[in-house]
Amino acid sequence: MATNNNMICDMETGVCGPAGDDTTTMEFIDLSVSKKTIDLYYVTDPICSHCWALEPVLRKFIHQYGHYFNMHTLMGGLLEKWGDGPVDPANGISGPSDVAGHWREVGEHSRMPIDGTVWYDNLIESSFIPSRVYKVIQEKHPKLANTFLRRAREELFAFNKNIAQDDVLIDIINQVGLDGEEIVKQSKLPEADTALHEDFQLVRQLGVRGFPTIVMMNEEQKGVRIVGARTLEDYANTLQRLLPDETITPKQLSGLDQLLKEEKLLFSREIEEFYSIDRTEVEAFTQQQLLQDAYTVTSLLGEKYIQAK
Repeated sequence: MATNNNMICDMETGVCGPAGDDTTTMEFIDLSVSKKTIDLYYVTDPICSHCWALEPVLRKFIHQYGHYFNMHTLMGGLLEKWGDGPVDPANGISGPSDVAGHWREVGEHSRMPIDGTVWYDNLIESSFIPSRVYKVIQEKHPKLANTFLRRAREELFAFNKNIAQDDVLIDIINQVGLDGEEIVKQSKLPEADTALHEDFQLVRQLGVRGFPTIVMMNEEQKGVRIVGARTLEDYANTLQRLLPDETITPKQLSGLDQLLKEEKLLFSREIEEFYSIDRTEVEAFTQQQLLQDAYTVTSLLGEKYIQAK
């Protein structure tokens, strides 16, 4: 579990939270419990800006190579609560408002838009609150858990909503197709907190300190821990190293109509990454792939996004 004095995000390593004293971002690790397939552990947090920046790459990696691994999303606990004094003065973080500039920098660097003024206008009390909601959905409606996480991040990073507030969470959960009031109610029970701390325990066992981190383990419990937001090639090459006896083959990508149906909203950067096209090609590609009355185009912080009607 990360401590509260690590809200700074490093542009070079792509890590929210401490990356450790050394500069190694990929290292071999060895655990003891045997499994039969590749297990991928994605350690993240609802308010992790570099996790938001990773979404275009991670989505494509899962679509193309997800048939080779079982994916487990773990909550890392980036922010339990804010204290009364300076949080991380060495890195210019004296309070919540200092995070806003940091987020905007991550957004500009990744081209996944981040507004960040929520830190001025409507303080995010704790990332544990939406994390507990995630754990409830993950247990009771596992297929919708990551959909909820995506929607929550859209509302937080792009649209400046405080996802630690009950009314915002209820609305997001309702949009996913679940009972928002009931899920939020359950997230405040001791069972949800227990489930969250079980994630924290596993995260510690995996040796993870910063987010995002992806750990891939083979059936011999030998694997690789990849810290920070990396490229598609990094993840694919790591998977290949763990499956040396076969040549991994990416699945064919779905069309933009199917992708938008699943995702509801896609930023230009996500379309570029998914289909390996240039930024200048997105408009023509979208018009070619989609019916004109099936989507809308909007600009946010200098970046365009499409949304299903």
